[in-house]
Amino acid sequence: MANVVITGSSRGIGLGMAKEFRRRGHSVVISSRGQAAVDKAVAEVGACQGSGEVVGIACDVSNRDQVQALWDGGKAALGPIDIWINNAGLTGPKRDVSALTDAEIAPVIAANIWGVLYGTQIPFAGMSAQGSGKIFNFEGFGSDGMTAPGLTIYGLTKRAVTYFTKSMNKEIKGSPVLLGTISPGIVVTDLIEESKDEDPERWEKTKSMYNILADKVETVVPFLVDGVLAANKPGAAIRWLTTGKAARRFLLQPIVKRKVMD
Repeated sequence: MANVVITGSSRGIGLGMAKEFRRRGHSVVISSRGQAAVDKAVAEVGACQGSGEVVGIACDVSNRDQVQALWDGGKAALGPIDIWINNAGLTGPKRDVSALTDAEIAPVIAANIWGVLYGTQIPFAGMSAQGSGKIFNFEGFGSDGMTAPGLTIYGLTKRAVTYFTKSMNKEIKGSPVLLGTISPGIVVTDLIEESKDEDPERWEKTKSMYNILADKVETVVPFLVDGVLAANKPGAAIRWLTTGKAARRFLLQPIVKRKVMD
């Protein structure tokens, strides 16, 4: 059974993956910035059916020392870390760049860029020393070059994550560590739900797209966990919403009429 660290796993996809790993008998380190959120998630994951251990460690992924402490704490509690998943990230206010302040932009850059950088460097060093391991970086909207008003800064960071992972894979060729990406597609989490109140007019314009392309957390996470566990090649890319799947959904929408959003 594997020992798994998931950053940003107190809610949303991260929490869903933590539950799924434990259901399959793997041990999980839950992590988020706030200790209260971590404690709540540990209790929730621990209550799920499964035999894996559940550990909670608070961590701000934009702080190198805290990421190092997450690695050290996870290893001390569980032993060698087999899988590290960089899921933590921020979307930021869904407004045009011209309307954003430095104070609103900085946390998104810090979490999504520095968080992935530290969350790759530190486990890579540890896994190289232990002789094996897998690291996965979460992609997101913008990774493939798509653009949308209100998501420019977020898309900038996710485009950078894709480039960073691809480029680093060339640098670590021949390493015992597998570095890959996870692309979950559009998943209905509280982050999407919160956007209703941020910009109701924009929400109404995008809701129909969400109903066609989005999925619930519980639908997506088994596929993602399957992919992580099965991955055995450098640069492994686990993609839920492929171009073909998206095209079929648009074509079938008049018949199927998917509805995942209220």
